Amino acid sequence: MRKKLLATLFAGTLALTACGSTSTATNLDPKAFSDKIAESGVVTLDVRSAGEFSAGHIAGALNIDVEGMQFDSDIAKLDKSVTYAVYCHSGRRSGIAVEKMTKAGFKSLFNLTNGIASWSSAGMPITTA
Repeated sequence: MRKKLLATLFAGTLALTACGSTSTATNLDPKAFSDKIAESGVVTLDVRSAGEFSAGHIAGALNIDVEGMQFDSDIAKLDKSVTYAVYCHSGRRSGIAVEKMTKAGFKSLFNLTNGIASWSSAGMPITTA
């Protein structure tokens, strides 16, 4: 009886795990994220609102609001074979964005752990240009 119960619990755990995150994004701290965006061909993607973006962002970033009505259609226009370094304010929205991007077929995704807040705290540069 105990073995059967353990087997059932184990199978249930596997089923729940399989339904979890499907993201293939690698989470990076600010230094590793900075190194990644310095690589040739990497696109930096800021998924915050346009207002947040204009208040300060990582230089060279493309802004597509993950909570905007156009996010899915906007990412559909992007090259899925390119590497994307994604960030938001704290990491929640970029997590959502990389999930959506993974489901849309993007293969090479990197996420800034704790978002631009951690980037700023690490003394990394932000621009309004």
